[in-house]
Amino acid sequence: MEQVEFDGIIFTDTLQAYNSLQYAGRVTHILCQEGNMGFTFQETRYNIAAGDYVILPNPALVSGFSESDDFQGILMSLSDTFVTSIAIRSNYGIIGHLSLLQNPVMQLSSRDFHVCREAMLYIRKRLEDKGHLFREELLGSLLTAHILDLYDIHARGKGNLQVSEHTASLLRKFIELLYRGEYIRCRNLNFYASELCITPHYLSEICRKISGRPATYWIDRFTLQEIIRLLRQQELSLTVIAERLNFSSVSYFSRYVQKRLKHSPSEYRKDF
Repeated sequence: MEQVEFDGIIFTDTLQAYNSLQYAGRVTHILCQEGNMGFTFQETRYNIAAGDYVILPNPALVSGFSESDDFQGILMSLSDTFVTSIAIRSNYGIIGHLSLLQNPVMQLSSRDFHVCREAMLYIRKRLEDKGHLFREELLGSLLTAHILDLYDIHARGKGNLQVSEHTASLLRKFIELLYRGEYIRCRNLNFYASELCITPHYLSEICRKISGRPATYWIDRFTLQEIIRLLRQQELSLTVIAERLNFSSVSYFSRYVQKRLKHSPSEYRKDF
């Protein structure tokens, strides 16, 4: 059986190596073993220490990595395609995903740190077994076990919130619409509710129940992520950005940014 190159899981030892890789469409896991490191995620600065576990669902939103001289960590990058292929049968994934978009850091107990460290090291060891005829299936099973451990750790910290299959499915579809960029075409709550065949009130209700935030928060969150990304490209005029994001005018675009970021687009650029 011919073996093909596998990029579903990639391990690196340093942040320098991490920064040199292309991570679009990948999820990054970082377990801090010693020292400390920092990064900015969605305009918030995080400083992590030994025993912290970081999951970055969208590396495009991360910048400003720093580390202490004694930093040691395990960095694991997963392709979205591979994670989707293992099809974990749990409704908890959407809860964890929304939570991580708000705060990507989990502080582990000594027991949970040991469990995660051993799991990641073993996955890395088996990743090197390129002659295994069922390598991808094996790695998928090991990764599934590790992700379920992470679900357990996160759920225990959140009071074991349960969600029905119907609610989980609706939330996944809502977030998928946002990831597809529908917020560029429409930022009206009624549009998303209509796409899901539910009422706007019900959509906001289930979002608030699972994430503590209404549906409009997530529409704005994804919109602001893209606004910030474009504002950092100094060569783009505000007119061009407003047009790309389907705002009716530059003045409306400016009011939208001012209300949510507490800075005008020009002020944000100046500060950045």
